[in-house]
This record gives sequence, structure tokens and C-alpha cells, in this order.
Amino acid sequence: MLSQEDQLDLACCYIKQLRERIDKLNRMKGQAMKSIKPNSSNNILDETNNICSNLPVVELRDLGSSIEVVLISGVQRNFMLYEVISILEEEGAQVVSASFSTIGDKIFHTVRAQAKISRLGVETSIACQRLHDLVD
Repeated sequence: MLSQEDQLDLACCYIKQLRERIDKLNRMKGQAMKSIKPNSSNNILDETNNICSNLPVVELRDLGSSIEVVLISGVQRNFMLYEVISILEEEGAQVVSASFSTIGDKIFHTVRAQAKISRLGVETSIACQRLHDLVD
């Protein structure tokens, strides 16, 4: 059993470690942001800042009774959000929220949906294929 003073000392040490880690991560982020060079608007960067694929990008995450769809497109190659919502609804999902943000010349769409009927779920494999067909 630690005394209250020992517990406070441990908490202080832990806070200092967290601050150091935050500083280190902020430095790494700053270096990564400096190393990003503007390139063709149809390319995106992966976690190591290498050009990895052409836009648009579709990512579907199955979260059990809900799903999250992330779509990244360029300003020149965009699609209609209602088409994405229609595909999800046809595959048994009910859209809960949809949002987008524009960063530079890229548009990030995030759509969150849940199963209309929880017993049946959402047919994610077919929905994912249809979303890929939509953006290709």
C-alpha cells in the first residue's frame, strides 16, 4: 500500500512522461507535415508520407451493428453523396450521420450507419463492392 505522498509522486512522474510523449509526437507531426510536398491532386499519402494510391479511396469499417464509410476524393473527381447513402440503405443500413470536410484539394466524406434490423445486419461485402464500383 502506497502512502498518499507516494501516489502523488507517481502521478507527477506519469504526467511528466505524458508531456514528454506529447512533445515528441508534436515534433514528429511537425516534421511529417513539412515533408509533405504538393503533388498531383489524384494522389494521396500513406502513413509514411509515400504516395500510395490514386483517388478516390473507399474504406468501409464494420463495427458490429453499425458501419462507417470513409470516402476520399479529389475536387476534380467527386461523386454524389446521395448515391453512397442509397447504396447503404439498399444493403440494409440506415444512415445515422454524414459529414464531409475539404482539406486542400481533397474531400473527405464520413458516413455512419446502423443496421435497420439488427437481427439481419448489413451486407457489408456487397455494399463495399458497390461503393468501389461507384467511385471507379
